[in-house]
Order: sequence, then C-alpha cells, then structure tokens
Amino acid sequence: MTFNPFSLPSWLALGLLVGVSPALAEPWAGNLWNPRPDADDIVLPMPCEGSMAFRRVAIPTTGPLDDLPITLGQDGGDWGVVEHSYPAFIAGSFTDAKKDQGRYYLMAKYELTALQYQALMDDTCPTPSRRLSVPATGMSWFDAVNAANKYNQWLRAHAADRLPAEDGKPGFLRLPTEVEWEFAARGGLKVNSAEFRDIHYPMDDMKNYEWFSGAQSSNGKVQLIGRLQPNPLGLYDMLGNVSEMMFTPFYLNKLNRLHGQAGGFVVRGGSFRTGQAEIRSAARKEVSYYADTAPFTSRETGLRLVLVAPAITSTDKVKQLEKSWENLGAESGNSAPGAGENRDTAKTLGSLASGVDDAALKQKLKALENQLRASNQKQQEERAQSIRASLNLGSFLCTKLQDDGRFLDFLNHNYTLLCQDKEAGDTHCATRKARLGEQADRLQQLTGYYASSLVDSAALYGEESLKQEVGVFDKMLSLNKRLTGLKPFLAAHWQNQQAYLQNGKIDTAGWLENCKKTAAGH
Repeated sequence: MTFNPFSLPSWLALGLLVGVSPALAEPWAGNLWNPRPDADDIVLPMPCEGSMAFRRVAIPTTGPLDDLPITLGQDGGDWGVVEHSYPAFIAGSFTDAKKDQGRYYLMAKYELTALQYQALMDDTCPTPSRRLSVPATGMSWFDAVNAANKYNQWLRAHAADRLPAEDGKPGFLRLPTEVEWEFAARGGLKVNSAEFRDIHYPMDDMKNYEWFSGAQSSNGKVQLIGRLQPNPLGLYDMLGNVSEMMFTPFYLNKLNRLHGQAGGFVVRGGSFRTGQAEIRSAARKEVSYYADTAPFTSRETGLRLVLVAPAITSTDKVKQLEKSWENLGAESGNSAPGAGENRDTAKTLGSLASGVDDAALKQKLKALENQLRASNQKQQEERAQSIRASLNLGSFLCTKLQDDGRFLDFLNHNYTLLCQDKEAGDTHCATRKARLGEQADRLQQLTGYYASSLVDSAALYGEESLKQEVGVFDKMLSLNKRLTGLKPFLAAHWQNQQAYLQNGKIDTAGWLENCKKTAAGH
C-alpha cells in the first residue's frame, strides 16, 4: 500500500512532511530556551511548543546599495594567512522603520540547543529538560543546513506572520556568513571602533563571559546556555563553549583580501576545549565537509542561526537597485567646495561607449567606465569614514568645551565672590587669580583647536556631504548606549558647523556658548 500524506488530515500531513511530530506538547519553560530574557529579545515559535530568541544587529544604512565598511581579522598574529585583517562590508536585511536606525538582521541569542535541534529533526517531540539546554553538537554541516531548512518550512506553515518581512517578503533562517558572525561577535555598533578592533569585545574577566579550556572555566565539558554574561549585543557564548559553523566556505587570507580558492566550511569562536589565550574574535578554522566516507562531525562544534531577507524582493526593489547602481561612483556625488560643475567622466565614458559601433572599442570603454566608477566609489566610502571621524572629534571637543567653559565660569564666580574686595596682596586670592588665568588659557587653546577642526572639515567636505554623514553618525550613536550621551553634542557641533558654512564667520565665543548650554544626553 502506497503512503499518501494527502489522505491524512491536513494538520497531520503537514507535520509529517516537514519532519515534525504532530503530537501535542506542553510549552517549554522559559529557562530552557531563554534563561536570560531581555525586553529587546525577538522570539519566534518552534515545533513542539518551543521557542527561539534572537537579537537585533543594527547597521545605520538605508539605501538599497548602502553598506558599512568594516575591518575584520587581526594583525600581528602567527596565522596571518588565516586571520590577517582585511576590508569587508556589512548591511542589514530588514528596514527598521519604527526606530529609524537604518537596517538590521537577526542573530540567535544562544547557540542552537540539543532540545531545539531534536524538536526540529526528530520524529517525536523531545521531553523538555534543563539538561537538553546545552548546545547541540555532533551534527554535520549538511545536518545544520537541513535543520535551518526544516525550521524555515515549519515557520512558513505555522507562524508566517511572526517572521519579519522586507518589502512584503518574509525572512528566512540560515547559518551566518563570516562577516555577519564576526561583526556581531565583536559587538557591532554597541562598541567603539577601538573596542571593535580589539582581540575580543570588552570584558572585565573572560571567565565571566566565555567558556574555555581549564578548571577555572569549562573543565572540559560543554556548558548550559545563558550561564555567563553576554557580549555588548546581548549574544551569549559567541566565543567558546562550542565552535559555530559558518554558511560561507573557507578562504585563505592574502594580505588585504581573501584568496581565490574556496575550501571546506569554517568554524568560528573556539570551544570549551580551546585555551584561553586562543579565544579571540578573529579565530577561524577550516574543516573538511567529509571525514573519510562520512560527513564530518564534532562534539565541539554547533551552530547559531541568523534571520535575513532576500536582496531582491520585488520589481520596485529592482528599480531602486538599478537607480542606485547608476549613481555609484558618479563624480557629481562629490559636493566638496571647489568641485563646481564637475563633469562626470564615468558617465561621459558610458555615453561614448553607447555611441560606438566597434564592439571591441565599446567593450574597452565600458570596462574603463566601470573601473573609474569603482575607484570613485572607493574614494567616496573612504571620504564618508573621514567625515564621520571629523564629526566624532567635533562632538567630543564640544563636550570638553562645555566642561572647561563651565569650570572657568565657576572659578570666575568664586574669584568675584571671595576676592572682589580683598587687597591685592592677599595670598589666597593671588592663587585663585593665577588658577583662573591658567584655566582661561587652557580654554582658549581648546577653543582654537575646536575652531580649526570645524573650519578644516567645512573646507574639506562641504555642507551636503557633512549633512549626509551627520544622520548616519547620529544613528551609530543611538545604537551604542555608552555613546548616546554624545548625541546632543553632535547636534550642537552641527549647529556650529552650519552657522560657519552659511556665514563664513569664525565665532569661537558663540560656538563655546552653544556647547556650554548643551544638555547632556542619557
């Protein structure tokens, strides 16, 4: 007798087709899948009345072809051919319309647990227990991809409305790329640029954050999820406990870029058997997909899922992409003072190519156009980074102007109050006056440095370029709780910058007063 799932009740057939038992189950207790709940967690249901928690990884880009340049890897290590730093780019999948912070993708808060893996892969629902809240291990890369596939099918069948969507198209789960994983492992935009480039994200003592080899940490055993502290993005065990499989294949490093040969799959983060000195954000290891005749598996390797969206979601999106592509590397995008009516050489080359009948010449002109556009695009990206660095400096100097300016006012007030009617030879008043003079000189030097920085950035970049990056930098500050206090000073600095751009007047006294009256953010 041939088995026909469509002869069964629809709910039963669907459960069997996606490999999940239709048997009724009790909802899992929260400590089994999210032992450290947080208000910013995003939760998706799972088969067998289970759940999985995710965290938002935000990137302050909005345009369809906008992305954020970052540097991954590590300099100075013994494994330069594997880990040497290289330029990369990151962008989000979903538009963050409510929070106005650009775009984002979702990353699982914890490594996939044995309980979650069994709920996806077994024919019957597992009995929930805390002992199953350890990372699932012993599966192959193909098993990991299959688990993500089963979860995607189940969500689309049972909870499609819970999936975040972009342009009306629901997202999907998969293993992370190396760029997605390392950006999140380093703390994303929740850390400053120096902390991002450090060996690992900020932590007072590694044993409070990550499981590694030794009696002071894992003691040679895989550990339950959520027992230690999270990284700045609220992700647990990004380093240590179990190594995590990547979606993209392994590439060697060739100084400032990846080598051309694709190898096996990549595992990242180290495991409970990795020594403390070897735990770092840049650590990566190649693993063959096969061990002898069978797919490779390891008791030290697990996985963590990401939730992303397709890049091309509709005909409208295609039109947006085409329009953005046409503007990439356009010299007219350079709004620096003195650019004037800059003739767009790249577009001129394109026009020439379209009017040429010689096929070989047409191809050469188009190739030259693309090379020029790529060169312009790289310059524009580097320029944007420089502008954000200038805004960062201006905002920080504004905080220093406030501190030093208010302190000078305090000293001046005390001197007037205590020394106005004293004789000139009063020792205490002479000391106060000297201190007042020193502080006035210090503030004058700082004000001069601030003014020079402001004027130089106006001359180098121009109002349009500065204005565009103010919005991006403001979003970056919003994503970092430790830096949100800088936001009002960015606004004050931008007011000062705009005033100079509009009237060309170097108003150091006015700029100082604007910084002094700024209310610090929280």
